[in-house]
Amino acid sequence: MQTITFLILGVNACVDVVLSGVKLLEALGLEPGDGKNHAVLTSGQDLREAFAHFMEKGAAAERFFSDADAFHRIARAAAEHPGAQLYVRGNAALIGQKLATNPELKILLCGPVGPKLHELLDDNVVVPPESMQERDEFHLILEYQAGEEWGRVRAPNANRFIFSHDLSNGALNMLEVFVSSLEEFQPDLVVLSGLHMMEGQSKEARQRRLMEAVASISDIPTDIPIHLELASMTDQDFMSNIVHQVFPLVNSLGLNEQELLFLTQAAAGPHASLAAWSGVPDVGVVSDILFWILKEHGKTAERASDLTRIHFHTLAYHILVTVDGYWGNQAAAVAAGARAAGTQACATDTIDTSKVFLKAPLEFVTSQLEAPAKISLNPDEPVVRWHREGISFHFTPVLVCKDPVRTVGLGDAISAEGLLYSEVYPQ
Repeated sequence: MQTITFLILGVNACVDVVLSGVKLLEALGLEPGDGKNHAVLTSGQDLREAFAHFMEKGAAAERFFSDADAFHRIARAAAEHPGAQLYVRGNAALIGQKLATNPELKILLCGPVGPKLHELLDDNVVVPPESMQERDEFHLILEYQAGEEWGRVRAPNANRFIFSHDLSNGALNMLEVFVSSLEEFQPDLVVLSGLHMMEGQSKEARQRRLMEAVASISDIPTDIPIHLELASMTDQDFMSNIVHQVFPLVNSLGLNEQELLFLTQAAAGPHASLAAWSGVPDVGVVSDILFWILKEHGKTAERASDLTRIHFHTLAYHILVTVDGYWGNQAAAVAAGARAAGTQACATDTIDTSKVFLKAPLEFVTSQLEAPAKISLNPDEPVVRWHREGISFHFTPVLVCKDPVRTVGLGDAISAEGLLYSEVYPQ
C-alpha cells in the first residue's frame, strides 16, 4: 500500500482579482435588474444579468468573457478597486499551493505563470522555465455574502461568480510541457485540471485540442495515478466528450454539485431531468449519479477504464466513492476534506465551533432509484459508510463557516486534502 508523497500539478494557473461583485458592478455603473444565464459573456450587460442570475440562486459559476478590450477595461477597474485582493488562482495552482504547505512534498506547476503569479507562489512550488510568460492571466472573482442584496436579488448563501478572458489556459498551452516534465520529475501523483477553460475556443479548435490532450494523457505511465479536477461548464456536448474520452484515462475525479448535475444531464445519466438542486442536494440523488459514473464509465472487468474514485463536495456534506480494491484510508480522506472546507472558509487553523454550523441532513436515504438504506448521523462517528455492488461510499457532514472570509478555491483545497490522505493500492 503506497501513501502519496510526491506530486505534480498542471495545467491551469492565473491570478485572481477578488472583490465584492455588487461593489464592482456599481463602480462600473451597472444597475441591478433581472438575472439571465449566459453561456459566454460578451458585454457588461451580459455580466450584470449572469451575476444576478447566479447570485439569486447562491450558486457558483464560471464564464468566459469573449470581448478582450471590454474584459481588460473591467479587469483594470477591478484590480484598482480599494477592496480588491490578488491571489493565486487556477485549479492546478490552488491545489499546488495547498499541498505545498506540507514541507515533505515537492510540487511542479506547469501552467502559464506570469510575474505576479510567480511572486505569489509558495517556494515549494517549482515552475519549469517553459511555463514562464511575460503577462499574467487575470480572473475576476465576484463574491457575495449570505443575505446580501442587489436590487431585488437576495443571495441565499455566500458564493462567487468567476469570469475571465484567458486564452493561454483555454488552449491548454502548457499541456505538452507538463507531460514532457514527467520523466525528470517522476511523480507519485498527477493532478489535471483546466479542461473547462477550453470552452472559450471554437468548437473545432476545442475538439482538436481535446484529442491532443487525450493523446498526451495517454502517454503518462500507467503506474502513476491521475486525478482530474472538474469545474463549471456550459457546453453539454463538450462535457459528454470529456466523460467518454478523458474519464477512462484518469483514476480519480473531483467535482461539486453543479458539475455533477451538469455531467448527468450531458451524458444522459440518472436524474438528468432534474433542472436544478433545491436547497441541500439530496444524498440519494447524488449517490445514484456517483454510482452510475463508476458503473458506466469506471473500471470493471469488462471495461478498459482506470477510473476508480470520485470525491464529491457540496457546502453541507462530502461523499468519497471508490471501486473496492483500489484505494485505502478513504474515511480519513473524506474527513480531512470536510475539515479543510471549514477551516479555509473561516480562515482558522482548526475548527472553531463558535464560527460554524451543521447544514447536512441528519437522516437520509442512500438511493432514490433502488431499495435504499436509511441512515441517521451519529455525532460520535461522523463518517458513514455503505456499499453498493462493489462500490464503497464514505459520507461526512461539513461544519459550514457562518461568515466565510473567502469562498474561492474551497473545492481545490478539499480535493487536495482528500488526495493527501488517500492511499493507492498497487495493482
